[in-house]
Amino acid sequence: MFVHMSIHHPKPGKSEDLIASMHRFGSALEGAAGLREVHTLKDSRTGKLIGLAIWESEEAFRAGVSAARSAVENDPFEDWEDASEGFWLSKV
Repeated sequence: MFVHMSIHHPKPGKSEDLIASMHRFGSALEGAAGLREVHTLKDSRTGKLIGLAIWESEEAFRAGVSAARSAVENDPFEDWEDASEGFWLSKV
């Protein structure tokens, strides 16, 4: 199992734009070989947005993620978020 997780810190008033982008990213992954599930989540306490994609393997992620990145490559993230963090997580 391999998990790609992103934590986004939206600027005030920009959460909906960022959520729409995250949904485009996730939709572009539909049908990718090795993708188990993908979610856009919101922390109700902080307003941070979490992107979570669970894959069969890191190799499947690497093979499938380029389509999703292309789907959002022109989105103005610098206008929508103060910061983001990305994690590549493997079960140990």
